[in-house]
Amino acid sequence: MNLMTTDLNHRQFDTISQLIYTKCGISLKKGKEALVRARLMKRLRALKLKTIDEYMAFLDSDHGDREIGTLIDVMTTNKTSFFREAAHFDFLADEVIPQIRSRRMRFWSAACSSGEEPYTLAMVLRESIPQIDRADILILATDISNEMLTIARQGAYSTERTTDIPRALRQKYFQRCTPSGQDGLQASNDLKRLIRFGALNLMSHWPMKGPFNAIFCRNVMIYFDRPTQQNLINRFWDLLAPGGYLFVGHSEGLSGIKHRFQYTKPAVYKKK
Repeated sequence: MNLMTTDLNHRQFDTISQLIYTKCGISLKKGKEALVRARLMKRLRALKLKTIDEYMAFLDSDHGDREIGTLIDVMTTNKTSFFREAAHFDFLADEVIPQIRSRRMRFWSAACSSGEEPYTLAMVLRESIPQIDRADILILATDISNEMLTIARQGAYSTERTTDIPRALRQKYFQRCTPSGQDGLQASNDLKRLIRFGALNLMSHWPMKGPFNAIFCRNVMIYFDRPTQQNLINRFWDLLAPGGYLFVGHSEGLSGIKHRFQYTKPAVYKKK
């Protein structure tokens, strides 16, 4: 492949950036050209195309709609882990769940990626709520990436990816398996029964009605510009039950965003 033909020029970068922003709200700012080019190369190789201009033409073809979804998958970062930012789960178990008086509970893992967050939520709920199977409890787990959702639904992870799960919980809620031929662990049906996975673009219409007792949208808003963040926070407010909680990433917070939430602790906000 001729390297010169796969250079990413300003016009192409701007077109790709605007497309991604329009479709899913992710803002690819100046300075991300190398990242965008590297990820575009994956699609060129997969489609056996020689130049970025050929790829741009492919996006405009009859196959473009399906490819745009794949492009978003490639461009989005799906870094996650079990019990990531563990203080949130401690707060959920110690403070949030004891405050809920109803046997009906709803939780939303927005941008759940490959599933580690909702499975962590399921473990925390099972450890915190006696006779949980007699209650009406559900975790909604959504993501824009169908590829990530496939992994999440399978619930099979390499041994390396499960090291953050406390040993007692690994033994209780996971069974040995061999994902992709490697030693790993499979989430149990006890966890899967609590979770409903679904594809959702946070910028699109939300079909669920709520209300939710807690929404986890962590390490996602850093990819959005301020107007998009503002809109998203307002929509979360509308779907939360009174007294419900919004959890965001510790690197995010809501400073600079107009909102009605009460600050509770770092990256945790309550709807009063």
